Amino acid sequence: MSNPQTPVRNVLYIMCDQLRRDYLSCYGHPYLHTPNIDRLAAAGVRFSRAYTQGTICGPSRMSAYTGRYVSSHQVAWNAVPLPLEELTIGDYLRPHGIRTALVGKTHATANVDALQRLAINPASAQAEVLNEVGFEPYFRHDGIFPDDPLFDEKRESAPYTHYLREQGFEGRNPWHDWANAAEGDNGEILSGWKMRHAHLPARIPEQHSETVYTTNRAIDFIGEQGEKPWFLHLSYIKPHWPYIVPSPYHTLYSTKSILEPVRNASPSDHPVYQAFCQHEESLNFSKDPVRLNVIPTYMGLVKQVDDQLGRLFDFLQGNGRWEDTLIVFTSDHGDFLGDHWLGEKEFLLEQAVGVPLIVRDPRAAADVTRGTVDERLAETIDGVPTFLEALGLTGAEHRLEGRSLIPLLHGENPEWRRYAISEYDYAFQAPARERLGQPIDRCRMTMVRSERWKYLAYDDFRPQLFDLLNDPQELQDLGADPAYAAVREEHAGYLFEWVRGLKRRTTISHQEIDLRGQRFRYGEPETEKLVQIGVW
Repeated sequence: MSNPQTPVRNVLYIMCDQLRRDYLSCYGHPYLHTPNIDRLAAAGVRFSRAYTQGTICGPSRMSAYTGRYVSSHQVAWNAVPLPLEELTIGDYLRPHGIRTALVGKTHATANVDALQRLAINPASAQAEVLNEVGFEPYFRHDGIFPDDPLFDEKRESAPYTHYLREQGFEGRNPWHDWANAAEGDNGEILSGWKMRHAHLPARIPEQHSETVYTTNRAIDFIGEQGEKPWFLHLSYIKPHWPYIVPSPYHTLYSTKSILEPVRNASPSDHPVYQAFCQHEESLNFSKDPVRLNVIPTYMGLVKQVDDQLGRLFDFLQGNGRWEDTLIVFTSDHGDFLGDHWLGEKEFLLEQAVGVPLIVRDPRAAADVTRGTVDERLAETIDGVPTFLEALGLTGAEHRLEGRSLIPLLHGENPEWRRYAISEYDYAFQAPARERLGQPIDRCRMTMVRSERWKYLAYDDFRPQLFDLLNDPQELQDLGADPAYAAVREEHAGYLFEWVRGLKRRTTISHQEIDLRGQRFRYGEPETEKLVQIGVW
């Protein structure tokens, strides 16, 4: 454990959506320069092997907010509600007087059935903290507003919708029509949903775009708090699709800045992988014209986020908060962008499952590691225990499945995890599930990433295995090679060990269990027992 010291006062938890770790200059991108995120890395620790617990928004974020694996919190896909008994960051911090607020996206879904069963009005103030998975929604903006009437309520409840209208950007869906659409020669709206328009500038002036407005609201919140402690989850919805960005960011990068795709001459024959290769987004991103049109815009979206973080960091340094705030920067998952013949992020290869993770502890104890790179396996679920230790609060070892990173930041060398885990349940992907003939409860895939190897386990299909030392781009699948049977068996053992170690006993603390055990001393031949069991 770290030496006792003064806790930090505040926590700034920054998360981008769909940001690949290799699309930052501090993680090695040769053309996309991100000086402000690099500035944070120079002031803290950059974790080079950090993994998300789920490669789509909902599962990943609920792991981030609970500190628990997807199999434990049960949010297996988007729009799946978190069980009400799951505790989140706000549940741990609010009792200590720490305002726990959200600016941006969470992808949280209200658990209406459970609320009604408990006779709690889902629209009541009592329910709000549950509906918002523990955050005060200072400014919630999930950004997923298609024109379909199904999204009317979500769109109209979003503050950004009303902000745009107040600025004169009219329409039923200004998020789409202005912030995420281009304009044709005759004034027609060219939807950002269509990747053919990605090279065009968004209709919105940059100062009113999502990323700028989100940063403005974060600055507002921090300024309002003054000297009062706070936890702010600043959650940008970019560079997540629609792939379109306001001027001048749409012209900053050209096709000359695009890296060659990471892929074999033809896709692997693994059945589950093949099913995802047949998705529309994968077929499209496998075409060079699509990649060449989208990736410069994806880079522009990342660059805009970096510029806005520069504004925010300057603000923190100007008002004294830089010196008393723990800052964590990460993303919820990556984006294949055509690598491995895939689009989107729904497969457990590095482009989707590897995330940036940069942590800056302002305290003197962390001076020893500033500007360093830590190669130990980190996970998204490490956030909550890290926040608790930094704030000087008691952990919850009977619930939390992540580990505090504070000892690593302070130069300590504790025994560390031997493997990282990520999960994906494609039951919700009906085309892939039906193509594979799988029942709904047999669609799980699980990654076990050890020091050298990545083992991908599938219900009813052979595993995949990659040697990340000699094949870091995961181009040679060793999952059926008899020469690696012992490695596969070892990692299947890790998977079994992980499943057995999940924290299921969440309603009673370890301390309470020990207290009861010491009180009753079952099985010992003493006559002075509270409960006289087995006494002669």
